[in-house]
Amino acid sequence: MPRPLGDLEDAVMTRVWEWNRPVTVREVLEDLQRERSIAYTTVMTVLDNLHQKGWVRRDQQGRAYRYEAVSTRAAYAAALMNDAWAASDSPAAALVAFFGMMSPEQTAALRDALRVVGVPGVRLTDAAPAAAREETAEGGEAAGQRAPGGASPAA
Repeated sequence: MPRPLGDLEDAVMTRVWEWNRPVTVREVLEDLQRERSIAYTTVMTVLDNLHQKGWVRRDQQGRAYRYEAVSTRAAYAAALMNDAWAASDSPAAALVAFFGMMSPEQTAALRDALRVVGVPGVRLTDAAPAAAREETAEGGEAAGQRAPGGASPAA
């Protein structure tokens, strides 16, 4: 189970993920210093900790290390969501509550993601009538029900 990143770890990893290339402590430090006062040794320690935790790999070049992400931010977020869902005593209820919190943009992204992975019952058009979506939904206690806010668990 991945432990959520702390605030400073997240700030460092955000740069590593966004830049999508090996980075040095100095590069991360200079970018972070635009937002906050921070020491070189602090950034070095955070990157070393992230290396020890398996979030980044490092390659020594001269006297410095270059750090590179082991996985993507999307994979990190997915692992956190999966762990939270697995920890629920009622996964279906947790999904219904989660879907009810989603914005229309998030609902559209979920629908697109379900299409990409080929989930049965997900139509190729957003204009599919609700009744048709409910009829084609695969079993489960959430099928055919609407979450608060109108999101369909079978989206």
